[in-house]
Amino acid sequence: MTSTTTRSKFHSTLRALALALLLAGPVQAAEQVDINTADAETLDRVLVNVGEAKAAAIVAHRKENGPFKSAEQLAEVRGIGLKTVESNRDRIVLGKSAAKAAAKPTAKAPAKAASSPPSRKG
Repeated sequence: MTSTTTRSKFHSTLRALALALLLAGPVQAAEQVDINTADAETLDRVLVNVGEAKAAAIVAHRKENGPFKSAEQLAEVRGIGLKTVESNRDRIVLGKSAAKAAAKPTAKAPAKAASSPPSRKG
C-alpha cells in the first residue's frame, strides 16, 4: 500500500468516527430514583447491584423505619453495603419526605393561662 492510500483510509475512518460522535449526542446522565418513594421494581431497575430481593428489602426497611434521611442509611438495609451506596451515589435522590424526617420537631412552650383580674361591676 502506498502512503497516499493509507492516508486516505485514515482520513475516511477519522471522518466516519467524527460523524458518529456528532450523531450520538451528549452522553445521558444516569437515571435517578427517590429512595423514599420508589417501589421495589424501580429500585431494582435503576440502582446498580441491587436486585429484586435487595430492592424489596429497601422498601420494607423504609416502611418499618420511615424515610431515609441520607443515602448512607441505605447501608442499614440487609444486603446493602457502603460500596453499593457509593456506586449508586449519582442515582440516589432523597425526596421531600427525607427533609421532613430530618427536621427536628420544635417543642412548643406550654400556653400561659390568661391572668386578668376579675371584672367588677358596680
